[in-house]
Amino acid sequence: MDTKIGALDACPHTSTDLCTVPSNGAVSTIQSSTPSTIVTPSDATLGRHLARRLVQIGVTDIFSVPGDFNLTLLDHLIAEPGLTNVGCCNELNAGYAADGYARSRGVGACVVTFTVGGLSVLNAIAGAYSENLPLICIVGGPNSNDYGTNRILHHTIGLPDFSQELRCFQTVTCYQAVVNNLEEAHELIDTAISTSLKESKPVYISISCNLAGVPHPTFSREPVPFSLNPRLSNKMGLEAAVEAAAGFLDKAVKPVLVGGPKLRVANATDAFVELADACGYPLAVMPSAKGLVPEHHPHFIGTYWGAVSTPFCAEIVESADAYLFAGPIFNDYSSVGYSLLLKKEKAIIVQPDRVVIGNGPAFGCILMKDFLRALGKRLKRNTTAYENYHRIFVPEGHPLKSAPKEPLRVNVLFQHIQNMLSSETAVIAETGDSWFNCQKLKLPQGCGYEFQMQYGSIGWSVGATLGYAQAVPEKRVIACIGDGSFQVTAQDVSTMIRYEQRTIIFLINNGGYTIEVEIHDGPYNVIKNWNYTGLVDALHNGEGKCWTTKVHCEEELIEAINTATGDKKDNLCFIEVVVHKDDTSKELLEWGSRVSAANSRPPNPQ
Repeated sequence: MDTKIGALDACPHTSTDLCTVPSNGAVSTIQSSTPSTIVTPSDATLGRHLARRLVQIGVTDIFSVPGDFNLTLLDHLIAEPGLTNVGCCNELNAGYAADGYARSRGVGACVVTFTVGGLSVLNAIAGAYSENLPLICIVGGPNSNDYGTNRILHHTIGLPDFSQELRCFQTVTCYQAVVNNLEEAHELIDTAISTSLKESKPVYISISCNLAGVPHPTFSREPVPFSLNPRLSNKMGLEAAVEAAAGFLDKAVKPVLVGGPKLRVANATDAFVELADACGYPLAVMPSAKGLVPEHHPHFIGTYWGAVSTPFCAEIVESADAYLFAGPIFNDYSSVGYSLLLKKEKAIIVQPDRVVIGNGPAFGCILMKDFLRALGKRLKRNTTAYENYHRIFVPEGHPLKSAPKEPLRVNVLFQHIQNMLSSETAVIAETGDSWFNCQKLKLPQGCGYEFQMQYGSIGWSVGATLGYAQAVPEKRVIACIGDGSFQVTAQDVSTMIRYEQRTIIFLINNGGYTIEVEIHDGPYNVIKNWNYTGLVDALHNGEGKCWTTKVHCEEELIEAINTATGDKKDNLCFIEVVVHKDDTSKELLEWGSRVSAANSRPPNPQ
């Protein structure tokens, strides 16, 4: 029996029921048709069943923090041969790591303890929800005998009601399973995992602490492969939408394409590129979609981000007489304080299951990838807008040449980071000025790229770097992190060292929260300076492979990069880059002033 998991796309048969992950990060699997096998009594437990399910969907690493309610569960999870436990320093970072892992593998998982752990990981789960990432958040819950009693438990707020954690998770997960009896455990776990994969959102699973190690007939066989019913487009609606969109675009003189972040959840990146190949329109991405569309495409023109776009990109997009946005999110950040010069009547907005053309009509029950592929077969080829871009394009200049021992400038730093990129690297950009500097990096074919724009939680990148690197050890992750963000989550650099990761971290030390400075400055944006290399050396503590250095000028930077990519290529390399507190990208200056204006709008009288 052929079955499909996750993205519902077929993948090659394998000898085991394991998940395979396409290059775009979506999960898909087909289980073999061999009968399920008998499990030994010692393995026929709830904990081992959950572990086998995780391995089956492609999770080979879980990120955890132990607590008394999850210890037995962790015993049974780590007993599964295909599952590695990555112990993190705190729950927030465990959640961020599962987020980073899911971006590469298509699904991630973290394990924490009841309430004190659950509420600590909550912020990371909210971020994964905002970014449409399948993430299995597993919590070791109270003893099943305590439910329905008036007992007061530790790790709670002192009330006999144990639902506080559950109620908090209801707003940031698409399904919640409280497993406090063995009879319902199998169904609840399968439903939770299936829902996470189908909805591409986090789910919450609470396992009573006394149940994880109990054998039960339900778990006496290997998990029966479960099938996710594929989502299908309404055929008539798809044909009508394609006909209307083709008529709309074919009438335009200089149409353009813009990719948005929901290309990931729609599993539509390949279809979007096929459309671009067919129609000849210029191809841009919204900032939060960077890395989802190949930048080596011949008609790629950069990032469309209003006033802070890649040079010449905004002019082409905003002067177009028709634009197709695939999977956009228009918020105050992506719209640069609501200042985009776009007109609704010129736009086709394609969401994962809906198409809106101009001011109408709207077509529902249509999958984005089906629509884009069908549209590419109908459109007339039109290269006018790209030819206009080619006429006005002037290659970017290079930073001013540094004088000997001149204090290092940020634009010089990123010029050297650009030269480090290849198909064997991935970039993680922290919230802050790294957003803008990393946007300007030109990604070679196969180079990964991730950042968190919708939620924008500072400190996200440390945990996400840990998780991403664990998921794809063959790639060397290059993380660009500001000092303010690093202070939030620095501890789990030790976990990177512990698991022998080869990441290169550029710690940009400019003395504070620079992105906040450019929105609204005040003394609260200045932070205590740390000896960052000394801190990482202390975390290293002589165990594992770690190399640190501090650079102040271009000559020192070049030497540091040569060492990190040469003699220390198998080490975690931490390079502290000391720059002036006012040294920012011009894009941040523009963006900050516009966001500030949007934030400070006076009350509108009702």
